[in-house]
Amino acid sequence: MSADEVNIDTASLEELRDILINKTGNTKLANRFRALFNLKSVGSEDSDKERAHKAIKYIAECFNDDSELLKHEVAYVLGQTKDLYAAPYLREVLENDNQQCMVRHEAAEALGALGDKESLPLLEKYFKEDPLLEIRQTCELAIERIHWENSEKAKNEVLEKSLYTSIDPAPPLATNDSTSKVEKLKEILNDQDKPLFKRYRAMFRLRDIGTDEACLALASGFDDPSALFKHEIAYVFGQMCNPVTVPSLIKVLQDESEAGMVRHEAAEALGSIATDECLPVLQSFLNDSEPVVRDSAIVALDMYEYENSNELEYATVK
Repeated sequence: MSADEVNIDTASLEELRDILINKTGNTKLANRFRALFNLKSVGSEDSDKERAHKAIKYIAECFNDDSELLKHEVAYVLGQTKDLYAAPYLREVLENDNQQCMVRHEAAEALGALGDKESLPLLEKYFKEDPLLEIRQTCELAIERIHWENSEKAKNEVLEKSLYTSIDPAPPLATNDSTSKVEKLKEILNDQDKPLFKRYRAMFRLRDIGTDEACLALASGFDDPSALFKHEIAYVFGQMCNPVTVPSLIKVLQDESEAGMVRHEAAEALGSIATDECLPVLQSFLNDSEPVVRDSAIVALDMYEYENSNELEYATVK
């Protein structure tokens, strides 16, 4: 039986690993992603820790793959497991200069999502020394998130319950009068003189407000010079699935001068939103000159098909 003939929803951990690492050499990328999400469910939810850790180990094996998109997703998934067993794998990726920037960035972000205090010296090192801005900015956010998570301030903040279960690079701003006003949050979001962590907190507060006005405020962030910042806005739009964001996402995806990490998130967000106008746009990028955009179009079309089927759930892509 080929990997693409295995029922992913009933496959064993070993079968899922073989699909994920493309053991046969001809497994469809979309199926590899689905195997990854099933392994993630075991790694983050299984009460049998030995089984959960086996799933995490199998996920981490994929860091040897050629696909930048898949390795980036692997790092994200490991951060979402909430299990510090994943931390050593992520540290190794961050330290590996041969890994692509997008993969190393996601590894640093995942260490922040895990709240891994033991990784703080490493994150501090790359925050100060890494030549790539995206890595330095991600390490800055991860450091701030770990400090916030372990602070008295975090215990005393009143955060509105979010519709979203993801562990984000920053928590939303605490609930008060000023953070309920979209215009004020938009000001914070776009103020490049403010700490990046606070701007991200405004971003996730706008996501949680979720109105059309909040979406349009978030879209204004696509004018920011930071690729990291813009890619996070596109990711948030994929979570929100509000069709009002489609024009701005199409514009970003079509801009060939934009960073691949931004365009890839725009493609996957369009796959999540899955309105009729998204389909021909995504199909047109299946032969894009940038591999991560091509791969994202493949995954996004699978998500589009899933969203327009009777199946209940597709895993969140980052």
